[in-house]
Amino acid sequence: MATTTRIQPRALLYASGGPRYAVALAVDALGTGLLRPFLLLYGVTVLRLSTPVTGTAMTAGVVAGLVCMPVVGRWLDQGARSTVVAASMLVRVLGVALLLATPTGNVWLFATAALFLGIGNQAWPAAHAALVATVAHGRERDAALAGGRALRNAALGAGALVATACLAGGTTALRTLAGVTGLAYLAAAALAWSVHVHARPAAAAAEDRDDEPTPRMRALLAANVIYVFCLNVPEVALPLVLVTQMHASPVWSAAIFVANTVLVVTLQVPVTLLTSRFPRRSVLAFAGLVLTASYLGFLAATSLGHGWGAPAIAAVSVVCTLGEIIYAGSATALVTALAPAPALGGALARFQLSTGFGLAVSPAVITTLAPQGPAALWGSLAAVTLLSASAVVAENGSSMMRHGTAAAAEKEQGTRFSGWCRRARPGS
Repeated sequence: MATTTRIQPRALLYASGGPRYAVALAVDALGTGLLRPFLLLYGVTVLRLSTPVTGTAMTAGVVAGLVCMPVVGRWLDQGARSTVVAASMLVRVLGVALLLATPTGNVWLFATAALFLGIGNQAWPAAHAALVATVAHGRERDAALAGGRALRNAALGAGALVATACLAGGTTALRTLAGVTGLAYLAAAALAWSVHVHARPAAAAAEDRDDEPTPRMRALLAANVIYVFCLNVPEVALPLVLVTQMHASPVWSAAIFVANTVLVVTLQVPVTLLTSRFPRRSVLAFAGLVLTASYLGFLAATSLGHGWGAPAIAAVSVVCTLGEIIYAGSATALVTALAPAPALGGALARFQLSTGFGLAVSPAVITTLAPQGPAALWGSLAAVTLLSASAVVAENGSSMMRHGTAAAAEKEQGTRFSGWCRRARPGS
């Protein structure tokens, strides 16, 4: 059947949780954009900590924040939705408060603040996806998730621009940015909580779906660890290669990052709608092929030398961003489509664990491989990403044999797309 690729913004807004929730997402992302890029600078310039100590504390906070995911999953499986989203924002308020209260040179309080910020950052994606899956279904849910990501990236970029403009103010400006971030998180938490979205208790939902098996997602979760490396390519890999190896101007790195943000904001929803005619798992595997092609493109671009190397890398980065957009539009949507309602929270928590782990280890892997040469970096990334895409496809075949109901439903949803985007839904 034909796939509808037009969408009314009002319909997308209500499918995403309603106007208040959209404002909460924007305010939360704006606050994160104000602080996240400059948390390292805060530790170094305001608290007078060494760069290695500050970086280690931030990494430890991110990794330790993953420990909260099983608890978040169980909470979501009990039916909580907007409450968990608000809690993830309130935890970050506590992190910012500790950051402001940390005296100069105190690494332990800074690490504790980074821990609370990490907990909030890790809990939010799963809670947000569960909330959207409660108010929207099928391809409507996929478009709503894509719209939320586009909105969040736009607000993150705006926050980062404001923070960059304020850097000339020195330590006072950084403290002010931290305070504004805390207030933004607090306002966002209040707005998210006011939406009052809850799901049916897991026990009641289980009575309706006792005969539906829970698909195994081991290959999907393992592949996701590799897929998320693409998110750190514009921020870590390309600046490292361009500036330290090709000796190109830092302007190229900045331009690539800005282009990545603009493309995600403008194309995330249209690309997700365009791929809605295909099964989500096939789209996710295709994203792996696109990312693999981009990594091989980076490998070829680095051989062009200083004159054409930087422009070629910038051009290939567009392909990499398209792979990122296709991946982001299909991965979480696939998890929400495969997981039965009683196990949705746990499935999203496991998925976020794989995402958080991949994001945590990818900078270390990239910075270890880069000095070994372009072939070691881009060749390795291409090989493991292609292997991950193959694993996603292989799991699809075995999943259809073991879990005919869930796999068939997911496949059917890939061939039809309702006309929901031509109507606006009532608010929640």
